[in-house]
Amino acid sequence: MDFSIFLQQLVNGASLGSMYALIAIGYTMVYGVLRLINFAHGDFMMVGAFLTLFGYSAGIPFELSVLLAIVGSAFIGVMTDKIAYKPLRDAPKISLLITAIGISFFLENLFIVLFGATPKAFNAPEYLTKVFHVGEIYLPISVIIIPIVTVLILTFILYILYKTKYGMAIRALAFDIPTVKLMGVDADRIIMIVFIIGSSLAAIGGIFYAVSYPSIDPLMGIIVGLKAFAAAVLGGIGSVTGAVLGGFILGFTEIFVVAMFPELGGYKDAFAFFFLILVLLFRPTGIMGEDLERSRF
Repeated sequence: MDFSIFLQQLVNGASLGSMYALIAIGYTMVYGVLRLINFAHGDFMMVGAFLTLFGYSAGIPFELSVLLAIVGSAFIGVMTDKIAYKPLRDAPKISLLITAIGISFFLENLFIVLFGATPKAFNAPEYLTKVFHVGEIYLPISVIIIPIVTVLILTFILYILYKTKYGMAIRALAFDIPTVKLMGVDADRIIMIVFIIGSSLAAIGGIFYAVSYPSIDPLMGIIVGLKAFAAAVLGGIGSVTGAVLGGFILGFTEIFVVAMFPELGGYKDAFAFFFLILVLLFRPTGIMGEDLERSRF
């Protein structure tokens, strides 16, 4: 592999890893607060992509379509919590897990009914499909934008968590929900904020994914969601920065495996999960994970 190809794959890996990271942050925040593996989370990225396509196809400007899709995804995330998860707060965790899987199936089949199972072309505006050439390196504008947006969002999330009262409440709730309620904090409101943030980030990740790989279908969130979950576990579930780190590692691994071993391209998903298993054998809490009874986020 010559240096120009290496740089090209580095750029591609950063872009793919950024998308995984955005979705993984939502996984890790919901788990950090509720100890819930929200397997419906990957489908929120699908919802964001489809709502954007629907709005843009209806004549709404792309930027406004993106904003409405993010708001719509956040609303669906909040309603999912209120209708499906909130009544089971005190139930065994396995009940919440099964419910999350059920919500995932519901969203996938709902969008199959609404939009059909056939993949849809996602035609992004021309300014997002422009390509720059730096020597022999192929740089679509979206590949440049996605990592920058991811870093900005990570900075914003960390600011919320560590510099605001809502962030303090989120971190307190992650330790002990009943005690926080006794101190006068509206726990349900804080949990709603967590779902708004997580669902919005999943939608943004889904929109970026659709721009980079312009074909979407109602089942697109399954494998991408699982990879984002793997990224959260790899980085240390319960750690926001760990989720981002895990996303980038998974993205780079997937890209470079295909680049170095093209004949194994069909097994790129397996390599991503194999790498996860390898890391967890030596560090079960993930790269940046700690004992969640002492530290979260």
